[in-house]
Formats: sequence, C-alpha cells, structure tokens
Amino acid sequence: MNDTSWQPEPVPAGPAYDAQVGPHTRPMPIVPDAAGRDFDDREARDRGAAPDGGPLFRADTPPQEPMPSPPPPHAPQPQDASPPPKKRAGRDLRAAIGVGVGLGAVIFASLLIVKAVFVGVIVVAVVVGLWELTSRLQEKKGIKAPLVPLAVGGAAMVIAGYVRGAEGAWVAMALTVLAVLVWRMTEPPEDYLKDVTAGAFAAFYVPFLATFVAMLLTADDGPQRVITFLLLTVVSDTGAYAVGWRFGKTKLAPRISPGKTREGLFGAVAFAMAAGALCMEFLIDGGVWWQGLLLGLAVAVSATLGDLGESMIKRDLGIKDMGTLLPGHGGIMDRLDSLLPTAPVVWLLLAAFVGTG
Repeated sequence: MNDTSWQPEPVPAGPAYDAQVGPHTRPMPIVPDAAGRDFDDREARDRGAAPDGGPLFRADTPPQEPMPSPPPPHAPQPQDASPPPKKRAGRDLRAAIGVGVGLGAVIFASLLIVKAVFVGVIVVAVVVGLWELTSRLQEKKGIKAPLVPLAVGGAAMVIAGYVRGAEGAWVAMALTVLAVLVWRMTEPPEDYLKDVTAGAFAAFYVPFLATFVAMLLTADDGPQRVITFLLLTVVSDTGAYAVGWRFGKTKLAPRISPGKTREGLFGAVAFAMAAGALCMEFLIDGGVWWQGLLLGLAVAVSATLGDLGESMIKRDLGIKDMGTLLPGHGGIMDRLDSLLPTAPVVWLLLAAFVGTG
C-alpha cells in the first residue's frame, strides 16, 4: 500500500472552523438549526442533546442491550450428570422365566409318563399355533386361510407321523392341502388363490415340521432324543441372548431383526456345540461327542434361521408378537419359531449318526 494515504488531510481556513482547533485536527462542523442559529454538533453531543432529524442521537432513545457474544467454537458442552442407561431386556423376564419353567415341567412330565401324552402336547401346540397364524393373517392382510381343515389335518399329521413315520406324515400333509382347497370352494372365488396358498404354507410350516418331533419320539431312546432337541434349541437361544446382550455390536440382519448380532450368533454356536457334545455322549445311545459338536452347530444355525423367518413374517404383518397367550413370551408361535425348523434337522442328523431305531 502507498504510504501517502496515511498523511493528515489539510485543514482549510475559514470562519466555519473553530480557531482553537489545532493545525492537524479536523473540528466538528457548525450547522444551522431550524431557527437559523449555529448548532455545534460536538457541543450538543457533549451536553447530551441532539439535533433535529437525528433519531440515532435522540435523548429519549432507549439504550440497546449488548448482543450476547457467541460461544467459542470449541467450548466444552455441559455433561449430563446422570449415568448412561443400563441395558434392559425387551420382555418381562420374571414372567418369561416362570412360563418357561411351567412349559418345561409339562413337557418333561409328559415325556416321562407315556409317549402318547407328549404327542397330545404336540397336537395342542400345533392347533393353537395354527389359530394364531391364521388369525394374524386375516387381521393384518385379509387372508382367510381356512382354520378347520388346517387344525384337523394338522392333528392328523402329527399322529400319522408318530404311528407311520415319514410316509404317514407326507400322506397326511397331502390330504390336508387337498382339504384346504375344497373347503375354500364354499366361499366366493375372490382371493381364492391367495387364501389356499396361505393355507398350504400354514400346513407345512406348523404341523408338518412339528411332525418330526413326534418322529423323534418313536425311537427306543425317543424321550432322550426329544430332550436333546429341546435342550439344544433352548441353549442356542440362551447363548445368543446372553452373548449378544453383553458383547453384541455388529448387527446380523438389521432389516429383519435389529436385536440380533453376529456376536450373539457366535454365542449360540459355542453354547449349542458344548451342549451337543454332552448330550450325544451321555443321553443318546451310541452317540459320540464329536457328533454332538456337529449337531450343536446345525441346531444353532437352524434355530437362528427359524427365528429370522418368524421375524420376517411378523414384520410383513406389522406386529411384534403372534399372540398374547404366554406372558413374557408372546404367543405359542413366538416360542415355536426356532423349534419348528430345527426338528427336521435334529431328526435327520440323529438318524444319520445312530439310526432311527
């Protein structure tokens, strides 16, 4: 920049300037007021007065409050004194544990008394599960899967599987689907295909998969096989919950089930493999511990997939639980979600390892 721009401006001589002003000082100009008198702005300002037409210098102008200065860009934010919220379970654990213990007592008592009594327990669970599933389909999607042929055919399917094995289960499955097709013909043809498709799905998903539990019971060590099946599934779910709740960070399938994590899946696998080795060694006739490791791994995978499948159905329906029959658990279908797809896996692996006798 040129230094000449910083030189003092010359002061012109004349009566309009104060004689007492120094040679290098520019005085305030004298302006006439409304009556023609000279009004020195500088003196008026010193006395607290203001010239006419100067609202910014009016004596009655209220003083403005100073604007608050913005906080520094890196000012520390106030910390919340309350501790971070603790992790909580999504359900009433006391009710869930109580109901779980009650169900376990009923299952073990029926297994120890007579095998046929446990078959009756399976039939009741299948019929209630079908009722929950068909009710939710009709409420949320308007799909009318006929319950009567499904319930009758589902009960017959479980009994046929127990009496005649896999062949009887397949025959009963085919007859149940046929009954659904015929039963739906008594109503108007609108949505016929949608209703019978849902009925065929329900017949396969609930009673047909449950038939494999009855088929496990037909072996000489049937009660031990059923206990192994139930125990591994429960241990897998427990391991997934415990490890996922404590260490879970990476979501397994966030769009399907946001609560499940990969760490929880590893916990399910570890717990189920350990329990499988113990069950095959001490409960199953002719079983070996390494077979239990493979069985536990398969159960952890199938139980997780079954849980995700049920979650997908409930998300499609826009519901949290299939029912409210079991406090702390939801409905029967909310407890069968991991058991149903696991039953054929356990039956097939036990048949391969130690046979079906």
